[in-house]
Amino acid sequence: MTKHHATRPFLVDEPSLSRAWAKAFLHIVDHPGKEITPLVLSICNFRTDRTTPEDDPLRHALDDLLASQGQQSVEDVAYTIFPERLWRMAGGDRDKLFQYYRLAFPRYQAMNRKLNNRGLYFDRLTNFSKSAPCDGNQLEWIISQYNRRPETRRSMFQATTFDPQRDHVSTPRLGFPCLQHVTFVPTEDGLVANAFYATQLMLIKAYGNYLGLARLAAFMAHEMDMPLARLNVTIGVAKLDEIAKTHEALHPLIAAARTCIASPTSAATAIASTPRTELETTT
Repeated sequence: MTKHHATRPFLVDEPSLSRAWAKAFLHIVDHPGKEITPLVLSICNFRTDRTTPEDDPLRHALDDLLASQGQQSVEDVAYTIFPERLWRMAGGDRDKLFQYYRLAFPRYQAMNRKLNNRGLYFDRLTNFSKSAPCDGNQLEWIISQYNRRPETRRSMFQATTFDPQRDHVSTPRLGFPCLQHVTFVPTEDGLVANAFYATQLMLIKAYGNYLGLARLAAFMAHEMDMPLARLNVTIGVAKLDEIAKTHEALHPLIAAARTCIASPTSAATAIASTPRTELETTT
């Protein structure tokens, strides 16, 4: 049996997604072991136009590494949580967004059965169970309930992706779902979104996870007619995948992460355009 040593919790509170990821990544690189248990990230300073400021050199260095390792790009990972381009195509009409996604989902799943055979996060959030309210569209339930009764109990505004009936299986390694739960809390400063991961792979998933969550939170804030104030992500076990910390392939990414942390102004540069994802090539 593999033994894992308990580590001290690590809190990251940063004004940008890129700096938050870089700080967590470098903490693992610079300390013994390959895990943080647990990791708590809090990200603020979101823009009113719903774009998420990112550090270009860091993002490109990570995408280069992912491509060299045959992994999904940051954009593809983010798309599993929120289909940003479909939202743009829908022109701000959430009914059209949900419709477009329902039509496209079978093709998304068929494109990579190995990764997507158990589902995708946005599908779980919008099509969890036909026996649930809004035919299982948890996001629509939250939005409609808030817009109808803004002063209702805040515990109502939560959605799950983990389903014991489907996900309590004895498979030694299960790639989905690592994201378990999201909540949306209206405050005087705007919407605060919270997410919980049982485990998270810091290289091949984490950055895309945070980007997808930020976009999901921005969508919810838009539909609930308030600014997005903060995104909080709690990870039970954040780990550095299977690549060695001394591997030369990590050197450019480590350098980009250190530059990002050392230059606060660099985090204010947003990725100018959203690249097409592999998931979208059939839509």
